[in-house]
Amino acid sequence: MFDLHCHILPGIDDGAKTLEESIDMAEAAVSEGITHILATPHHMNRNWMNDKQKVMPLVKQLQAELDQRQIELTIFPGQEVRLYGEVLKDMEDNKILFVDETKQYVLIEFPTESIPTYTERLFYDLQSHGKTPIIVHPERNHEIIEHPNRLKNLVDKGALAQLTAASYTGGFGKKIEKLSKQLIEANLVHFIASDAHNTTNRSFHMKEAYALLAEDYGRSKRHEFHQTTKELLNGDTVIAPDTHTIKQSFITKWFK
Repeated sequence: MFDLHCHILPGIDDGAKTLEESIDMAEAAVSEGITHILATPHHMNRNWMNDKQKVMPLVKQLQAELDQRQIELTIFPGQEVRLYGEVLKDMEDNKILFVDETKQYVLIEFPTESIPTYTERLFYDLQSHGKTPIIVHPERNHEIIEHPNRLKNLVDKGALAQLTAASYTGGFGKKIEKLSKQLIEANLVHFIASDAHNTTNRSFHMKEAYALLAEDYGRSKRHEFHQTTKELLNGDTVIAPDTHTIKQSFITKWFK
């Protein structure tokens, strides 16, 4: 199993604080059947600035420690990039890390409260340069919670989206769990990742999420999410299924 969003690097953001916490997370990941992790520290979100040159050596150091302890987990370098106006320039300046080695897919985080007004234009610019934005944990963005079809607008124009495992399994509450299911049913999210920060209140829940996905929607949906993850890693073109509109009245009823 592959996890493409995880804060496992020590002392670099609000994830693992120490090397031992990173090791604990690695062992927890292996116990769930995870074999590969994309380490994605926060970048450009005011609190943390973790450009490519900072992340790369930390991944190498953690991998060496895992190998020494014979923990069978492979770490790849990545970032969770808070959307900002100069992201395309920083890509050109080799400061940004991608999901894949072909440098097509990039994890993009919105502010918790809103979708920036320049998002659509910036996404268009990224896609014009062969980059595909992947919106991380849209189910926890307040504007999408209130107006879920704003996510549909972005997905219909070529963006992809990542659902957090714990959101789907109920770790962020019933409201987020219900919205997560609606996003799955509307084809507005395309793969599941952990967004794990530790082994206590923000752990992986990947095994549970994939089991629930098969239970709720059948093995074909679980396979679809696994396949999208592989395509992202390989830099292959993801053919997203047609989206469906979420009825606003249904969502509004939950969040009153």
